[in-house]
Amino acid sequence: MKAPPVVIKSVLVTGCSSGIGLATAEQLRSGGWSVFPTARKPEDLEMLRGKGFEPIELDLVSSASVAAAVEQLLAKSGGNLGAVVNNAGFGMPGAMEDLTREAMREQFEVNLFGLQELTNWLIPVFRRQGFGRIVNVSSVVGRLSLPFLGIYSASKFALEAVSDAQRVELAQHMITVSLVEPGPIRTKFSANCTRQGEAKLDTTGSLFGRAYKNYFDQRRNGGMAEDRFRLPPEAVARKIVHALESRHPRIRYQVTVPAYLGAWAARFLPTGLLDRIMVRQVKKRFR
Repeated sequence: MKAPPVVIKSVLVTGCSSGIGLATAEQLRSGGWSVFPTARKPEDLEMLRGKGFEPIELDLVSSASVAAAVEQLLAKSGGNLGAVVNNAGFGMPGAMEDLTREAMREQFEVNLFGLQELTNWLIPVFRRQGFGRIVNVSSVVGRLSLPFLGIYSASKFALEAVSDAQRVELAQHMITVSLVEPGPIRTKFSANCTRQGEAKLDTTGSLFGRAYKNYFDQRRNGGMAEDRFRLPPEAVARKIVHALESRHPRIRYQVTVPAYLGAWAARFLPTGLLDRIMVRQVKKRFR
């Protein structure tokens, strides 16, 4: 079924304090879109105002914040909206055995539950208009689970699943759902991931305590093997713009060589072979 053109070029973009969200907001605005970016921290909201945006405060952990953000969005946009880009999220590192229930719950609250609650608030607007675009920013780890990023991978696998389901559920209403699956991007993700791990993991009592220190040092100082493949956030923004503006938006968009390779490996390589490859990488990384 051919998607209708977007005739209301207004969009909500979440997670715009930096990186992919900010690059997407700026690229869309330069293309003539009315962009409503969100952020959680007051200093990030002030930064966005300084760039000429009308930002909306949003904390995806809080249902009250989601509802308030939607109310503010519809007031600013006159009750009409062409699209939503669900970009906000974070990565919680750690071996599965070292993650507390609270840490696992927070990962899903932000990366899935809050995202979906926000989207569900906006679907009636899209349905009334007879069109709408939903773009969910996933990850290569939503196709290929990585050790020491297991709960983050799980949240992105879940996002892929609900996106696939909702794409079919909404097809008859001319509402499209696209997934963008970045690999390594030059953003604050690695630094934020390190902060999450150092703040929430009890590394002293873990079998992997020394490995965590090496892992966090590599993430903080640019020592990851995938660093040589990193692209700027604008590369992701370009794929998001295509998903919003094309008459034929794709179901999935990969960004960076590792993302293409990861999607291919998840589809075609035997699980046992993938395990052996990852075991070798873990031994090499953590020595």
